[in-house]
Amino acid sequence: MLPTITVDVGTTSIKLCFFDAEGRLLESARVPTPTLEDTWGEVYDVDALIEAVVTFAGDLSDPQRTSVARVAVTAVGESGGLVRSDGTLASPLILWHDHRGASYLDSLDESARARIYEVTGLPVNANYGLSKIAWAVDQAAGDLGDAQWLNVAEYLAARMTGQRWAEPSLASRTMALDLGSGSWSEDVLGKLGLQKSILPELRPASAGSVMNPTFAAASGLSPDVFVHVAGHDHMVGAVGAELLPGELLNSTGTTEGLLFLRDLPSLDDHFAASKLANGISCTGEGFTLFASIPTGGSAFATLQTMLDLDAETITERIAGLHARYLAGDVDLDAAPLFLPQFRGSPPPTKDASARGIIVGLSPTTTSDDIILGCFLGMVLQFRDVLELFRAAPTRIKVIGPASQNLLWLQLKADLLGTPLSVSTFPEVVSRGAQSLASGADGSWLSCDPFDVTDEQQRSLRIQGWADRVRERWDYLKGLPS
Repeated sequence: MLPTITVDVGTTSIKLCFFDAEGRLLESARVPTPTLEDTWGEVYDVDALIEAVVTFAGDLSDPQRTSVARVAVTAVGESGGLVRSDGTLASPLILWHDHRGASYLDSLDESARARIYEVTGLPVNANYGLSKIAWAVDQAAGDLGDAQWLNVAEYLAARMTGQRWAEPSLASRTMALDLGSGSWSEDVLGKLGLQKSILPELRPASAGSVMNPTFAAASGLSPDVFVHVAGHDHMVGAVGAELLPGELLNSTGTTEGLLFLRDLPSLDDHFAASKLANGISCTGEGFTLFASIPTGGSAFATLQTMLDLDAETITERIAGLHARYLAGDVDLDAAPLFLPQFRGSPPPTKDASARGIIVGLSPTTTSDDIILGCFLGMVLQFRDVLELFRAAPTRIKVIGPASQNLLWLQLKADLLGTPLSVSTFPEVVSRGAQSLASGADGSWLSCDPFDVTDEQQRSLRIQGWADRVRERWDYLKGLPS
C-alpha cells in the first residue's frame, strides 16, 4: 500500500482518512456534506468541499503529510456538474437525488427506454446523470465554453490536478456509457440532443494524475502526490470488502445498496423490468449488478423525529429490543407494519415520490413496537429487492453503519435464513479507495468481520410473520404514490 489521503463524499457527510503504508487508519475526520439550496433543488457548496480536503491535509502531522503519496476520491454515483478546463463551473454541482432534469426524459418512448437499458444497463431514471447534463447544458446557454460533465469526485480531482477525466464505474452511473464498448454512447446522448464532447476522457481508477502546484501549496502536500478517482462509493466498498463472485455486498449508509459482481452485463427482460442497475467494476475487470434502497441508515433519524427521541435513547431502545428478540420475548405481530419508503421506493418501481406507510396501529402500540416494526419492514423490503437478482448469495458481507445495529442485522439474517459477515472497521469504502490508488487488493479479514448467524426457531418465527403480513404488504406496495 501507499500512504494515502482518502476522500469519500457521501449523501450526508464527507469522510476523510489518512492510511499509512501498512493500510492502517491513523487519522480520520467527518464533516457534514456542504450543500446549498438553489431555485431548482440542492447543490454542493464547492468551496466548502475543497476547504474540507485542504483542512484535513493541513491538520496532519508534518511526518504524516510528508509521507502522503496518493489522494484517492470516491463519491455517490449520480451527482455532478459542468466544469470548464480552467476549473470554473458552467452549472451547479447537482446532488444525486436532485431531479431537476426529469422533464428531459418525458419524451422517451418505450422503444427508446428499452434501447437505453440495452446499451447502458440502467433503467431510465432522473437520478442518473444524463437528464442533469441535458438540464445543465440548456441552463448554461451561451456560457458553456469547453465545459464537460464531471461527477463530484471527478470535480475534486480536477481542482487538485487541473485535469478533467471520468472514471468508468462513475461513468456507468451517468446513463450515457455503452457497457459493451466501455465508451460514451453517441446513440444515447443523441436521444437528449447531447454531443459526445460534453463528456471527458475515461481513465481507470488505477490511473492518477499529479497534483498541481497551486493545490499542493494550499494543502501542504507534495506536488509529487498523485490524485486518483477511485470510483462509485458502493463499488469501491466492494474492493475494500474483497468481494468475490457469488458474494453479495450489503453496503449501508443513508441508503442501502445490494451489489453483485458479474462477468457480463445482465440485460434480459427480467432485469430491465426489475430496474436493476448494471455497471463497470472500478477494478476494470468485469461488471456489477446493483440496487439501491433509498431508506437505509436514514431510518434511524426518521424514528428520532417520529418519536421525538434523541439518538442515545433510540440506540438504547434498539439494544433492548435486540436482547428481547434473542430471548424470544418479542411479539412480532404486535408491531405495526411499515412500508419504509421514507425517501422513495426501491426497484422494481424506483419512484422518488413514494413515501412510507404504517398500518396496524392499536391503542396498545408502544414506541418499541414502532421501532421494531420499522426494522421488520426494512428487512422485508431488503428480501424483496434481493429476490430480483435471481441469485442466492454464497456470502453476505455487510459494511457501513448497520454494523452497529444488531437488531437490524439479526432480523435480516433470520428472515433470509442466511448468516451475515459484518465489518467492524468503519471505513471500508475509504480502505478500498487506498487499495485502488495503490494498485493493491482489498482484504476482508482486515475489516475485522464478525458473524451474525441465523437460528432455525427464530427464522421460522419471522418467516411465519412475513407470510402472515404478505397480503397487506403487497397491497401497500401497490398503492399509488
